[in-house]
Amino acid sequence: MIQLIFLIICVILGIIVYLSGALDFLGSFFVTIIGIFIVISRGFNWLAILLLFLLLGSAFTKFKKNYKISIGIIHEKRTVKNVVSNGIISVIMAIFGNYAGFIGAISTATADTLASEIGVLSKPILITSKERVKPGTDGGISVLGTVAGLIGALIIGVSAFIVNVSPDITHSICIAIVAGMVGCFADSLLGATLERNGLFNNEHVNLTATIIGALVGIIIITIGA
Repeated sequence: MIQLIFLIICVILGIIVYLSGALDFLGSFFVTIIGIFIVISRGFNWLAILLLFLLLGSAFTKFKKNYKISIGIIHEKRTVKNVVSNGIISVIMAIFGNYAGFIGAISTATADTLASEIGVLSKPILITSKERVKPGTDGGISVLGTVAGLIGALIIGVSAFIVNVSPDITHSICIAIVAGMVGCFADSLLGATLERNGLFNNEHVNLTATIIGALVGIIIITIGA
């Protein structure tokens, strides 16, 4: 009976995500499936952090949307590829109950998304050469984007403690900020090198960055234990 209730709630959340425009149909369907896995294995508190990432990503994607369109930064609905590349590592960490890896991966995805969406509103530089580049250029970073990414990571860290995913507020914030920003900068570095040279696409970059974020989170909690 309880599992049926979990199933119904996850389906409702999937529908809400789709109707909000955060994801297309397949992306929303996939989120529903992984949501069921997370809820059954770990509970709604872990799923809440994943939904928070989706909410923040959707809100900041729509922020200054007309301006982004005017400068050629056009964002379509995120697809199942975006869900997998940004969320699959978090899901794996959640299923195995590794809260440090979970927070590290989610913080990376959140920091990168917010840094990208806000960073295009300023004049970025290429992370490898510091030359000025157009907003939206792979590997571009900016002070504004970095601050936005830092705030996003902090929100994940604090929220993870509030909903009892992490047992310690200090560990939670430390993991979120350090792992999130390391993963975020790794994303930019991969974008400026492998993606610009056609060796990686955006999904490869995002997936690799979240793996790095998860590993950094695990290392932090291991050292601090």
